Order: sequence, then C-alpha cells, then structure tokens
Amino acid sequence: MVLPWSSFWERNYFAEAWPALQPFVTNNFSRGAVTGLGLVNLFAGFADLALLFAPGQHHEVSGRS
Repeated sequence: MVLPWSSFWERNYFAEAWPALQPFVTNNFSRGAVTGLGLVNLFAGFADLALLFAPGQHHEVSGRS
C-alpha cells in the first residue's frame, strides 16, 4: 500500500523498459488503484484468518470438488 507512493515506484523495471508506460505508472489514479487492491487483499487475508481461528466451528478441508 505504501510502495506506489514511494520513489521506488517511479524507478521500476517496467517503466524504464517501456517508456510509454511511464505516464500510466506515475498516474495518481493508478497508484490509488494499486493501494486499493492492497487494502482489499489485506482485508480478505484477515477475514480468512478470523474464520480460521474462530472458536466453535471447525471446517474440514477436503481434496474433493
């Protein structure tokens, strides 16, 4: 979530390899989208952990579909 707003973000491989991507990579809307996806990913991970450690209900994991 912090990386898109750091100077490291502007000096990445893809922005240097393809200069046409530079305006997209440095656009604040693109940075915000990456930050938003990071927040969604963190929320989903914490929700999964909460279900895993929730008392009372144990879900069995099976390899069957």
